[in-house]
Amino acid sequence: MLTVLFRAVLLYLLVIFALRLMGKRQLGELQPTELVITILISNIASLPIEDPSIPMTMGAIPILVLVGFELFVSNISLKSRKFRKFISGNPIIVIQDGKIDQAALHDLRFSIDDLMESLREQGIFNVEDVHFAIVETTGKVSALQKFEAQTVTPKMLKLTGQEDNPPVVVISDGKVIPDALEHYSISRSWIEQTVKNHRLTPSQVFLMTVDKNRQYYIVPKEEGNQ
Repeated sequence: MLTVLFRAVLLYLLVIFALRLMGKRQLGELQPTELVITILISNIASLPIEDPSIPMTMGAIPILVLVGFELFVSNISLKSRKFRKFISGNPIIVIQDGKIDQAALHDLRFSIDDLMESLREQGIFNVEDVHFAIVETTGKVSALQKFEAQTVTPKMLKLTGQEDNPPVVVISDGKVIPDALEHYSISRSWIEQTVKNHRLTPSQVFLMTVDKNRQYYIVPKEEGNQ
């Protein structure tokens, strides 16, 4: 039992390391090659766990080889557009000038329900509001609404303003985050003094965010969770 547990932990760490090497993509945005590699890695990693008679190297070596191959393919894709097109395909236009391209949907095996679901995920509930839509190589739909259906922006109104950097989380569940402090050059003493002004200590703070102008927001821990 301990042997299986030990193998599972080691392979878990190896798979996490392998996926980190492959880069940061959400599972739903994987390119075809990345999806295949991910499936193969998961299957290979399970073999030494299910059968203790299989050496660990029989799982570790193929995983590292597959990851190395994926990195090799990725580097070629970055340098060659033709190879990238061969591996990942091309984005396909499914709505142009407000008209649905039914042939393109059929070629993609994309039903109208799939299209509507993808549009709703972007807050578009009426297909008549779409001027242009394209199915990316990841299968995700990108849509541009017609001008009259677009949300009003400061640019449309010719308004000027200042770009603000978003606030960062500096305290999470009672713990100060050093990396966040460095982001806006915030000292720990300033954090401690600020929460002290609210009659709190950092350990009593559930959430604290700060922006570059030192504007902050504090959520104290509820009683019983301290």
